[in-house]
Amino acid sequence: ECQRYSALLTQYPTDIVCMGIGENCHIAFNDPHIAFFNDPVLVKRVDLDLTSRQQQVNDGCFASLELVPEYALTLTIPALVKAPTVFCMVPAAHKAEAIYHTLLDDISEVYPSTILRTHSDATLFIDPNSAQQWLEARETK
Repeated sequence: ECQRYSALLTQYPTDIVCMGIGENCHIAFNDPHIAFFNDPVLVKRVDLDLTSRQQQVNDGCFASLELVPEYALTLTIPALVKAPTVFCMVPAAHKAEAIYHTLLDDISEVYPSTILRTHSDATLFIDPNSAQQWLEARETK
């Protein structure tokens, strides 16, 4: 399935990516321990760790941890940032730390969402709650 989906992405390139950022700065299912900025494939199967699975429950996607799949297919980071335009929506207080790292830490696979700062047309939509830690850090400088 990953190969089929990759072939479709190659044949019909993505124009716009609409995405979010996870609590641990993951984008799609590219969690810090499996996020590679130079991933050689466009789509891959990933095992979901407990943190990622719990976030699916916290976000209301599943009623309980037992219902969350243990693996997922995901677009890789190169596939996501290949699109000419990226819109990233990150509301809510529980994403404040992720926004802080995304905007202020070094660009690295430790915080996969930092890659968005290298994109020429990425727009980050945040609210006062998700922006709180970043705003506080700016005020102290």
